[in-house]
Amino acid sequence: MPPKNNAKKLHINLSSGEDEQMALLLGSLIGLVEGGPAAGMMSTKAFILVSAVERELLTGDRERISIECVECCGRNLYVGTTDGSIYHFLLEEKALPAGTATFTATKQLHRHLGFKKPVNELRAASALHRLLVLCDSSITLVNMLNLEPVPSGARIKGAVALALNENPVSRDPFCVEVCIISVKRRTIQVFLVYEDRVQIIREVSTPEQPLAVAVDGHFLCLALTTQYIILNYNTGIAQDLFPYCSEEKHPIVKRIGKQEFLLAGPGGLGMFATVAGISQRAPVHWSENVTGAAVCFPYVIALDDEFITVHSMLDQQLKQTLPFKEGHILQDFEGRVIVATSKAVYILVPLPLEKQIQDLLASHRVEEALVLAKGARRNIPKEKFQVMYRRVLQQAGFIQFAQLQFLEAKELFRSGQLDVRELISLYPFLLPTSSSFTRSHPPLHEYADLNQLTQGDQEKMAKCKRFLMSYLNEVRSTEVANGYKEDIDTALLKLYAEDDHDSLLDLLVTENSCLLTDSAAWLEKHKKYFALGLLYHYNNQDAAAVQLWVNIVNGDIHDSTRSDLYEYVIDFLTYSSDQELVWKYADWALQKSEEVGVQVFTKRPLEKEQNSFNPDDILTCLKKYPDALVKYLEHLVMDRKLQREEYHTHLAVLYLDKVLQQRPRADSMGTEVTEAQAKLRHLLQKSDVYRVRFLMEKVQGASLPMERAILHGKLEEHEKALHILVHELRDIPAAEDYCLWRSEGRDPAYRQQLFHTLLTLYLSPSSSAPELAVAAVDLLNHHAAEFDAAQVLPLLPGSWSVQLLCPFLTGAMRDSVHTRRTAQVALGLAKSENLIYKCDKMRLKGSSFRLSDKNLCQTCQNPFCEPVFVRYPNGGLVHTHCAASRHMDPSSPRPGART
Repeated sequence: MPPKNNAKKLHINLSSGEDEQMALLLGSLIGLVEGGPAAGMMSTKAFILVSAVERELLTGDRERISIECVECCGRNLYVGTTDGSIYHFLLEEKALPAGTATFTATKQLHRHLGFKKPVNELRAASALHRLLVLCDSSITLVNMLNLEPVPSGARIKGAVALALNENPVSRDPFCVEVCIISVKRRTIQVFLVYEDRVQIIREVSTPEQPLAVAVDGHFLCLALTTQYIILNYNTGIAQDLFPYCSEEKHPIVKRIGKQEFLLAGPGGLGMFATVAGISQRAPVHWSENVTGAAVCFPYVIALDDEFITVHSMLDQQLKQTLPFKEGHILQDFEGRVIVATSKAVYILVPLPLEKQIQDLLASHRVEEALVLAKGARRNIPKEKFQVMYRRVLQQAGFIQFAQLQFLEAKELFRSGQLDVRELISLYPFLLPTSSSFTRSHPPLHEYADLNQLTQGDQEKMAKCKRFLMSYLNEVRSTEVANGYKEDIDTALLKLYAEDDHDSLLDLLVTENSCLLTDSAAWLEKHKKYFALGLLYHYNNQDAAAVQLWVNIVNGDIHDSTRSDLYEYVIDFLTYSSDQELVWKYADWALQKSEEVGVQVFTKRPLEKEQNSFNPDDILTCLKKYPDALVKYLEHLVMDRKLQREEYHTHLAVLYLDKVLQQRPRADSMGTEVTEAQAKLRHLLQKSDVYRVRFLMEKVQGASLPMERAILHGKLEEHEKALHILVHELRDIPAAEDYCLWRSEGRDPAYRQQLFHTLLTLYLSPSSSAPELAVAAVDLLNHHAAEFDAAQVLPLLPGSWSVQLLCPFLTGAMRDSVHTRRTAQVALGLAKSENLIYKCDKMRLKGSSFRLSDKNLCQTCQNPFCEPVFVRYPNGGLVHTHCAASRHMDPSSPRPGART
């Protein structure tokens, strides 16, 4: 509650002819000095108090005459005085550049009603051109222009107070509904008022004596002696709201909208209530001794004996305080707020909401500005509101941004659909030089650039740049970026490069709209050469990209982005479809590393290689690089499995040369020699394409017995091959593996012949070594199934015991028995099938039929000319040649399944 002002202790002697404005001004100054409701509080300038009717124009020198009530209808202002007079003024409004206005009142008419009582209330019924005048407990109908009573003399008697129903129940456009507090105790009456007559339609009793009333439809909001209630006069149902004491405070009941009222509640609260008896808005806190209230959305205006206070209906905060002495009337008329003392009339002119919002933003009161802007929706046309509200959100976003409140700023920018270039333009040199962007006018903020905003604070500047990186990264793939993706991506690239951010590479390897000219210069400035190569590649300038990367690898320029850049270039060339580019850098790649460089050809996707590169051309290129040549031939032979003799032979010769070169150093490089020999042997064994005799000539005399054995095997010279393995190498397991290798995929007889050959070598009279005898026994016992026992037994020495060959003999017996029994089963099945056919033949021979020249062949439909035919089991007869042609042509008709 505002503190009491002690201005009454000061004696200000003003002559009766001095301007009342001076008294108000002095009172205002005193109020500000001694502390009013707004003392120490941040205020909003929502209204300006301007004079409408000055004292001289109204009462002149008549001190005893005071203003009792006012009414305003359009430009018409009516003033009721204590001496029973009505004054009619015409208001002229003059707009000012600041968005406010001044008023000039011209007196039109003054009429005395003939009563010595004050005019208590005035209500205009513009549809009827009538003014309802409450004076001396009677409501008189007078003409709005000449203030003459209607000729019929129609009036409502016994009225204490009245209220017009602005949401009338009656649909008759030629009448108004009036609700009065009757002089009868606890009685409310409802009338229909026409141009020249009145009609009572309802009389309602109340629980207590009503002191104030407002009406909406069938609902009456009443201030009784001890409480406020909502009363439906149609149904008689009453709803208690809350108590108050009429002896302590002046009741206020005011309709503020459809089915909603404003009431002066306890504890200095302005309470809102609907006809349902509930409150949909939070109360406003005003003075305990409020005498009047008005609504000019989004504000509630309250009047007490010292101040006019302005409260927001949106956030319930006190927004403005205007010192105002001796005020006793405050009313709103169709958005125009009028306040009066006993001698003069003033108008509270609202500042345009846009100006109020801008003032709040200028004071960095973002939340209040947003609340006010959002609440202005009902006062501004939809399209204009949307434009205004988006701009307010954007301005608020920049205020939060300047205060480093980045989360709040981002949300405001998004909600306000900010052209993100407005934000980018704060950062010097981020927008491309080709950008046509110009900042919004009027500007959304007061900063020239980021340096001014941060006042050169590097830490703040770094935070702002990190925010912009994050924000641009989020919006670049949304609708916010539509139309200017190039500006956004180019700015983002510059920020990443300047900050050495990891996301720079991610930006360049994904879809982007970075402008080449600006971006390339910026990357070069910050020595981001690898990223510059990616930019070139994205813009289809692969030659420039590879040359740049080659320069980095060669050390001509420095960029440590990738330690494996050479491997990256190789991989890039591998998947490049530009044949000329690959050939250009093939030698460079191979000179750096033959093993890695050859991957340009060996790891290339097959379909691309088929379309672009001839293997013979690649082999010609690789002649200078022996290790790479071997790798590529392995790729052709092993991976692609090309069955060309020259590739297989060439690879075998290279393997052989490497083995021969390494043989003198075998002791020191045994592992490498073994690997080379293993590759050679594997190729010789698995390939059937190379020139065997050519390789045989090269290995002769080279002390490569295993290789010679493999080549003899390829020439089907098995005895020579096995002789090398058994007698030269004495490699018994290798000899057995040879038999298995050469017989793989061949018939059992071929395999049996190989094993017999090996056994013969083991048991040869010239082979007296005891280990060969042991090898022969092991061979028989482990591979019994590969031998014909009848051929083996004559070869065995007589000194060998049965127990020594027990596994072989057991296996041989088992195989012999199995073979005999299998043959018996097959014979039995054949005999059974033969017997079935014989039975069928006997059954067919047992039946007879007659053949004549009238019988027709079922195939060709021609008669039989001789007694030679074929008869099917179903009885069908065909010529022998027709039967033969049916067997030759499966698509011909089939008289029977079997002949």
